[in-house]
Amino acid sequence: MSPKKIMAIEYIRGISMLGVIGIHTGAYSLSNPKVNIHLFALLEIATRFSVPIFFFASAFGLFISQDLTAKFNYRSFITRRLRTVLVPYIVWSILYMIHYTFVSGDTMIWHPPLLYEYVLFGLASYQLYFLVILLWFYALMPFWRFWVSRIINHPVRNLSIILLLQILFNYYSSYILHADFSNHYVNKLIFHRLSYWIFHYLFIFLLGAVCAVKYVRFKEMIQNYQTSVATFFYLTLIGILGFYYHLLSTLHYTPEAAVNTAHQLSPIGILYTLSSTLFLFMIFNKKNLPQGITTILSKFGEHSYVVYLVHPLVMYYLTNYVAGQNLLMTALVTIAFYLATTSISLAFSLFIKKISQFLPIVSILLTGSKLSKPKSGV
Repeated sequence: MSPKKIMAIEYIRGISMLGVIGIHTGAYSLSNPKVNIHLFALLEIATRFSVPIFFFASAFGLFISQDLTAKFNYRSFITRRLRTVLVPYIVWSILYMIHYTFVSGDTMIWHPPLLYEYVLFGLASYQLYFLVILLWFYALMPFWRFWVSRIINHPVRNLSIILLLQILFNYYSSYILHADFSNHYVNKLIFHRLSYWIFHYLFIFLLGAVCAVKYVRFKEMIQNYQTSVATFFYLTLIGILGFYYHLLSTLHYTPEAAVNTAHQLSPIGILYTLSSTLFLFMIFNKKNLPQGITTILSKFGEHSYVVYLVHPLVMYYLTNYVAGQNLLMTALVTIAFYLATTSISLAFSLFIKKISQFLPIVSILLTGSKLSKPKSGV
């Protein structure tokens, strides 16, 4: 299939970015001992598809133009991807580490072995692990091409098997596996597994690849099974929310402990991610969406990369402001915090895009892409 921009995928990126900000806003709202558990559920539970679905969108973008029968130029592919992901990852890691040292005075992170851990596992800021996992997916692209070419022979059956294996693996990793081995380095690798184990998101990545390769058929299936897709979504939404409230009311978990149990890698979390992916694609593939909604989602989809990278820094200073004003993270303050983070992060991305037209190096370093200078008179 020739390269094309699928707007449904762009809108998915947009709403997922809004969901990621919601998840991190929810974490800050826990500073209030009497956090609103229902708003917390909206921010932390209903948005649990947000990070995994980015892997779906990434794989979709990679495979929508792939000819699996053609010769694959791995060198050219990995060179482009290293520029778009590795360069921003290194630059943003350095920026966050400089910032941390500036505000804390701690220089230990610049010395081995801590420096190696920060770089290898994306520890400079809590959102950077996504780029580490993405780099591993890119590095193994020939393997994914080979595997996808086999999966598409019987996509539903093969993906169902992978889904079952994904649930079993994630359950073991989330609830059984512990870093209690005698070897220090093995413990480090196990302890930081969420920061680099691609196996946690293998199914959703392969789903994105298969849906891209079989795009026409995928659209037909979504169109033909709209009721089933919607039912699946609502059932899994009820399921993951029900799990959360069960942990709170019956098992007396704290909100933080509940969300650390009812997360995206839990069995219901995996199914909720799958249902959300199909449901959102079905909704966003419609041609009669309100223009205001599509404009907002398109804008956030376009700027999702920079917003994702910068929003923790924005949150840090907003948190300091809230504390300086002696404000408690009530429901109203939490919503305002979310809106402010979203607006400021988007404004920063727009600013970067603007100055990069005159200083392309800024865009290359911060986003891995180069923007052309505007033409005279434009």
